[in-house]
Amino acid sequence: MGPTVPVVTLWDWLPAAFDPVLILIAVLLGWKADQFGKVLIAAIAALVVSVLASWLIASFGIPWIAPVRADGLTLFPVRVVAALIWASGAYAARRMVKR
Repeated sequence: MGPTVPVVTLWDWLPAAFDPVLILIAVLLGWKADQFGKVLIAAIAALVVSVLASWLIASFGIPWIAPVRADGLTLFPVRVVAALIWASGAYAARRMVKR
């Protein structure tokens, strides 16, 4: 029997995109970015900090919206896209406010 493909529902993907630490860091750094290239750096930083924070919280057994643990889904693609969207949105909002 060959490998099976895991089925991931939308309800599994949404918590990874709405991780509060991811949103906070991405929006904060995206708002402070003065060039669009820095939005990519902000998204990477938000991804790393949110995954580490989620792993730390989950390792203590505290319930978290998007835990990172060995037996669960980490959903890195969803987290990367979400971090880019949150940081880009904050960058665009700041540019609109500055005008």
